[in-house]
Amino acid sequence: MIERRPTKSDLAAAYGRVVPDLIAPGLNVLFCGINPSLYSAVTGHHFARPGNRFWPALYAAGFTRRLLQPWEEELLLDDGFGVTNLVRRATATAAELTNEELRAGRRTLARKIRRYRPRCVAVVGIGAYRVAFDRPQSGVGRQPERLETATVWVLPNPSGLNANHQLPELAETFREVRLAVYPLRI
Repeated sequence: MIERRPTKSDLAAAYGRVVPDLIAPGLNVLFCGINPSLYSAVTGHHFARPGNRFWPALYAAGFTRRLLQPWEEELLLDDGFGVTNLVRRATATAAELTNEELRAGRRTLARKIRRYRPRCVAVVGIGAYRVAFDRPQSGVGRQPERLETATVWVLPNPSGLNANHQLPELAETFREVRLAVYPLRI
């Protein structure tokens, strides 16, 4: 399936839109992005912007058996994975979010974990995690605290706008989560 690329006017009209959570009870990993991009808001799919490395990182880390496209995201639920965001509203960049929005997103995420009880939550974005969880010194990897009943991991932001982490490094950090959840999965 090939979807048409959003136009500039489509993107401009997408400010503030919401991409629905991809979530179900008892997930193994709930990936938590920062907030939807305008591209994702137009398409209605998580991590949909071309150049975003979320889907290639999932595949390279062994979460999926093939490289999924954003419009195939529902297939993640079959393997016990889901996607949500700290902040629901779409923006052009995460820099447009306020610290209070990120902190409120943490509280919302805690409610989702109480309701859906995933084993693990993987926050995809170090800076957003540091603000939302009031952990200014945190780094990538498993965190010492839990959020409700879920183990917490922090992963780098896979956005193509984030040049600090390339696909091989992203895949390795995602693989660490996968090995903690599914050590024998191929």
